[in-house]
Amino acid sequence: MLKGFKEFILRGNVIDLAVAVVIGAAFTAVVTSIVNNLINPLIGAFFKSSTLDSAMVVTLNGSDIKFGAVLGAIINFLIVAVVVYFVFVYPLNQVKQRAERLRKKGVVQPDKPITELDLLSEIRDLLQAQQSPPQPTGKHADPLT
Repeated sequence: MLKGFKEFILRGNVIDLAVAVVIGAAFTAVVTSIVNNLINPLIGAFFKSSTLDSAMVVTLNGSDIKFGAVLGAIINFLIVAVVVYFVFVYPLNQVKQRAERLRKKGVVQPDKPITELDLLSEIRDLLQAQQSPPQPTGKHADPLT
């Protein structure tokens, strides 16, 4: 049981996931700070309120409906989505498209495993090319003419 747990913990994708969660939490703190300390006061000033959370409050039967707080959460989400798209998704899509274009041009072979037979054939062809004398080309290629 402990061996299985050790294999699970040391598996690469679990460690990558842990790193992603930590970075995500730190990134969320930065975005939340930007929204709370920069965007909320600007929008709050527009609505003559100290913060966005206290702006656009509607009281209905003694309950406060805080449209400003919802707007702040939406802004927070949009900032995170924009940064994730332009920092991670868009560049990775560009790399994939470039690799696909190269693959279509024949520069990069499609994903197929190289076998020993492929390697031996390539070595044979290279050795044959080194051992055979170069063939004359051009106007004086045939000595009888």
